[in-house]
Amino acid sequence: MISRYFTDMTGRNVEISAPLSRIISLVPSQTELLYELGLDKEVIGITKFCVHPESWFRTKTRIGGTKQLNIDKIKELKPDLLIANKEENTQEQIEELARDFPVWISDIKNRGDALKMITEIGQLVNKEEKANKIAHDISDGFRLLRKANKAKSVAYFIWRDPWMCTGGDTFISSMIEAMGWENMLKHQMRYPVVDLADMAKMKPELILLSSEPYPFKQKHIDEIKAVIPASQVLLVDGEMFSWYGSRMCEAIPYIAKLAETIN
Repeated sequence: MISRYFTDMTGRNVEISAPLSRIISLVPSQTELLYELGLDKEVIGITKFCVHPESWFRTKTRIGGTKQLNIDKIKELKPDLLIANKEENTQEQIEELARDFPVWISDIKNRGDALKMITEIGQLVNKEEKANKIAHDISDGFRLLRKANKAKSVAYFIWRDPWMCTGGDTFISSMIEAMGWENMLKHQMRYPVVDLADMAKMKPELILLSSEPYPFKQKHIDEIKAVIPASQVLLVDGEMFSWYGSRMCEAIPYIAKLAETIN
């Protein structure tokens, strides 16, 4: 076994022994990336929210939820690497696991961080060439997308009761800006509570209702349109805006098609 040393995205030094053969992913976005990198045999555990790919969701050992990990089951699996995320996982549980196993933690606030995560995980798991290609394809795709899209002022809703939107310093906001659109709430806190009457005064051209974490439906479009009739309101696939791994490759054609439906 050969030990290698890496610095994760939170500044922690992580010692990893190669070759890796028992990886556990604690984050859905990064699980899908590991699949795209061709690590079917190496990945032995995922969370119950790691629904992509479906074949892994059906066959890999599930080790709890992102914020409620089954620590005992993880220890039984004896991983040689855990891949986590600062926001999606719980600090206390990650610190407990890090006492026994190497834990590499991502910290994603924008699209640039996501691209860095992809290339650095590629280095971790000895799949640099494939990871670099994924990152390059994403960068190139968004460059073309931004050039083709018409500028729009956007409010991106993530919750109801209370109504909540995506503010600044978030990956979703970064995605909106990368499309050539403007997040109208980018100067507010990460997930501000909003009032529909106040939103009407802001006059967003486009209101997007995410499929996650709140399952918006047509009735919510009707509810918003009753207060903000001048805005175009659309249901969107939240994974395409919030999953920060290889899913961004799929997000590019999805957003391009979405843009064709916008007035």
